Amino acid sequence: MKTMTCIEDLRQISRRKVPRAFFEYADGGSYSEQTLNANRTDLERIKLRQKILVDVSKRSTHSTILGEPVSLPLALAPIGMCGMQHGDGEILACRAAQEAGIPFCLSTMSICSIEDVAAAVDKPFWFQLYVMKDRGFVRALIERAAAAKCSALVLTVDLQVLGQRHRDIKNGMTVPPELHRLSNLIDIASKPTWALSILRGKRRTFGNLVGHIRGMENVNALSQWTAGQFDATLNWKDVEWIAAQWGGKLILKGILDVEDARTAVKTGAAALVVSNHGGRQLDGALSSITALPPIVEAVGSSIEVLFDGGVRSGQDVMRALALGARACLSGRAYIYGLGAGGQAGVARAIEIIRNELDISMALTGVNSIAEIDRHLIAAM
Repeated sequence: MKTMTCIEDLRQISRRKVPRAFFEYADGGSYSEQTLNANRTDLERIKLRQKILVDVSKRSTHSTILGEPVSLPLALAPIGMCGMQHGDGEILACRAAQEAGIPFCLSTMSICSIEDVAAAVDKPFWFQLYVMKDRGFVRALIERAAAAKCSALVLTVDLQVLGQRHRDIKNGMTVPPELHRLSNLIDIASKPTWALSILRGKRRTFGNLVGHIRGMENVNALSQWTAGQFDATLNWKDVEWIAAQWGGKLILKGILDVEDARTAVKTGAAALVVSNHGGRQLDGALSSITALPPIVEAVGSSIEVLFDGGVRSGQDVMRALALGARACLSGRAYIYGLGAGGQAGVARAIEIIRNELDISMALTGVNSIAEIDRHLIAAM
């Protein structure tokens, strides 16, 4: 892992080690992937202002998110099916995050369940909630997250319907993989290390769903259930209901519009995440970094604004902070690490981003996260 010097190094290793269907599930976006690509190109267009002859000997990447101390302003974003990148992937990623002193967010569509992760780690983690038509099941998920002592509930608000992801369709992506497809069988046979990790893992299907829904023990039935369960009626009243059910810190993830951001403040949520779902939903939507400044201006200090969308480096974190984000979420960066090397790979991804942020702080003349603001932006 020490020879992996950037997130792209981890990505290339992950591409070789993880079966194509699962690698491309994490790597790809919806439709023609315009928004997926814009997340990166728009970040890279922002230039940082180099400063010289400033004493930066006492710099620190430490900060807070939702009032909790963190070693750097970063959280690991919720990603479905981490456990298909590497066996017990959610547990390994959570352990790496907690050892690094940053939050980990578990997806509703995880392979390891809430209970699996809670039993395997020492500290609270965040839980991401998808709202299903079955409100009884939603309530039960919230109760399970509370029982596991999750420290925040991350409500994803931009997935009432599923954006089409061409790569998944072409790859015949299923959980678990359909071994009767010759292409899948050949691909998996060429990835013995991956296959062994999956066989040794606790689960090979959606741990938060199987066994908690009557009649859903069958994998095919489970697939049919999830395809029909995302709720197109989801609205702001449902957010109020979820907040009341939860009673703890609520984060709304998937805000791109200023008007929506102002409404989010009124819900009493602790934070919102400026996000386009990693370019996996509305193709042609604004990049997250383009949407960030007007949202920050609209909500001021009334709510913590987090940023998600294309973060692959410490420089990206600095760009988002300079434009007003409190902290960043990153998904693909650590997923590549997970596929490349399990827990050690996730730890390396975090370390890469931390080191890049630290050096970038030195070269822009700042010692603390609080000093990072628009004065560090040279051009956009």
